[in-house]
Amino acid sequence: MAVFLFPGQGSQKEGMGKELHDSSIEAKSLFEQADSILGFSLSDIMFNGSNEDLLKTRVTQPAVCLNAYIRFKMTNDIAPSAVAGHSLGELTALMANGCLTFEDGLKLVSLRAEAMQKACDETKGTMAAILGLEDDMIADICANTNETVVAANFNCPGQVVISGTHNGVNIAMEKAKEHGARRVILLPVNGAFHSPLMQSAQTALSEAIEQTTFSTPKVPVYQNVSAIAESDPSRIKSNLIKQLTNSVKWTHTMKQMIADGETEFVEFGAKVLSGFIRKVDRSLTVNQL
Repeated sequence: MAVFLFPGQGSQKEGMGKELHDSSIEAKSLFEQADSILGFSLSDIMFNGSNEDLLKTRVTQPAVCLNAYIRFKMTNDIAPSAVAGHSLGELTALMANGCLTFEDGLKLVSLRAEAMQKACDETKGTMAAILGLEDDMIADICANTNETVVAANFNCPGQVVISGTHNGVNIAMEKAKEHGARRVILLPVNGAFHSPLMQSAQTALSEAIEQTTFSTPKVPVYQNVSAIAESDPSRIKSNLIKQLTNSVKWTHTMKQMIADGETEFVEFGAKVLSGFIRKVDRSLTVNQL
């Protein structure tokens, strides 16, 4: 058995999912259901839209989720040992392990996207990748910057994404260079994801999550906020709410999965998380579907 992994925003690409739609009646039906649930033709944008179309948050998040979820369904529901998802991918993981229904999961993804886009428009933040520094050093740099800036994504050893106001991120980038960062890259995003600037989005999503039924999952989910395997629906809800304004502890999650004895991983719809895992331990079995 393997841990099933689900990617987050940034793994989208033009034409995504079209080969699934054209080759499987079940996949075609799921795309049609998704269009009906969302109230617009997401599938048409995925298959025929430009890269610019796919970069719109209200499109990107449900597109990435749907593509990965349908690829999972094409495995005929082979049971994983556990599931995990990076940021947005955590919702896809909860759909895959039976904690959320397809409809409820997709509705939450859509609401999350709309709420995050609204928060982005209101706060005008940004993000940057810092390569080649220790996690603790980057966290200290952010903590000692007199602006809103935090370590948002601990992606893998030597790669951390920071998030905050434009001024805060710029100051932290300069400090990172002074401390010997190998590369500092301003990311082409329009908001400060996983930072305090997402508070309004968290509030909106919290209300929806509390009103949604979360079932006991078939297998545990390793959550971004806690970085440990969770099975209790109330804790899963709480951690999911916290996720929008807290760090994605992906490095910690990968190390915990390995410590728990996991040696095989399958990523659905991308090759991003597979690369992160290989940075931790190249001897692990990692596949993509």
